[in-house]
Amino acid sequence: MHLPDLTDAEASLLGEMRERLSAQIAQAGGALPFDRFMEAALYEPGLGYYVNGRRKFGESGDFVTAPEVSPLFSRCLARQIAECLANLGDGCVLEVGAGSGRMAADMLAALEALGALPERYLILELSPSLQQLQCDTLDRDVPHLRSRVEWLSQLPTDGFRGVLVGNELLDAMPVHRFRRCGDAWQELSVAVDNGAFVDHWTELQSVGMEQALAGIWPDPGEVVDGYSSELNMRLAPWLRAVAESLTAGYVILIDYGYTQREYYHVERSQGTLICHFRHRAYADPYLLPGLADMTANVDFSALAHAALAQGFELSGYTTQVHFLIDNGLEQMLAASDPGRVKQHMGLMQGVKKLTLPGEMGERFKVMAFARAVSPALSGFRSRDMRDRL
Repeated sequence: MHLPDLTDAEASLLGEMRERLSAQIAQAGGALPFDRFMEAALYEPGLGYYVNGRRKFGESGDFVTAPEVSPLFSRCLARQIAECLANLGDGCVLEVGAGSGRMAADMLAALEALGALPERYLILELSPSLQQLQCDTLDRDVPHLRSRVEWLSQLPTDGFRGVLVGNELLDAMPVHRFRRCGDAWQELSVAVDNGAFVDHWTELQSVGMEQALAGIWPDPGEVVDGYSSELNMRLAPWLRAVAESLTAGYVILIDYGYTQREYYHVERSQGTLICHFRHRAYADPYLLPGLADMTANVDFSALAHAALAQGFELSGYTTQVHFLIDNGLEQMLAASDPGRVKQHMGLMQGVKKLTLPGEMGERFKVMAFARAVSPALSGFRSRDMRDRL
């Protein structure tokens, strides 16, 4: 992908981001570990992708998420959350990374209709611009429920009882990149050459990488020369923090990804890192730092193992399509009035995108964990794939 035509504001932001990254690389001695490069590109105050105020979601942004595809996604998720709250007897909902606020608004409305409104709806959001967007969405669509919503800048430290939910949350965590070079592992850092960001490969330096790779490949001789991929080394610390915060309740995570066996298959030999800008996907993470989204698929096996290590019980692992169907998608669609042609056709198109194998249906997965409460949940009733992990 060549550099696209940018607005003056986008070009200015890109220039500032490149200067900031170049300064960080210089401060690091000439090479910055890739996860720190990715972290800055996504979250650097004022400049990073998720905090710089550019529009990201919807047709006029860079990508579309499931809650924006159809309100039925959030209504189905709300039914699962209502079951969780009923199992607990009370509790709050904590959404981590609420995007445009579309899911929060639709879930609150659905939970109200189910008679299952939580005590509080908490949103953990670090971006001031996204927080304002979420506030605007809630004020416009569910103003009478706005008083239940509270924004946080970190996980609750005084104990939290309820349901933590994250949609397309884990794919935005910074990752380490690695490759097999001859008979050795190498780790990727980012350097600057003639003003451009370039790959800088070194021996493994980050704590825990050698052990993590040994867990995936006990015999590294099986790995072909040149094979490269990613590791999310921040997943386990994040789950540790969640475990310390959640006294009782559930964690529900929806994202695109694979089991470990699928993720590190020899045919996926260049990893899964991808960037998105104006609904175009491309592979070069150095092209538009700060302007483009940068993500990697989720290793659901690693997610499950890390959660179990923190004392969670696994409630289930399934595809998005089966999770939605088990939470009433077909009944909701059947209740739509075909006489209202435009609305009905809109719902039909949204459901296709949410459920078809070539769209989101099979590519996106749902995993849930329980802590100090029954792990059984209806969303994994018809197809629980935990045996594949």
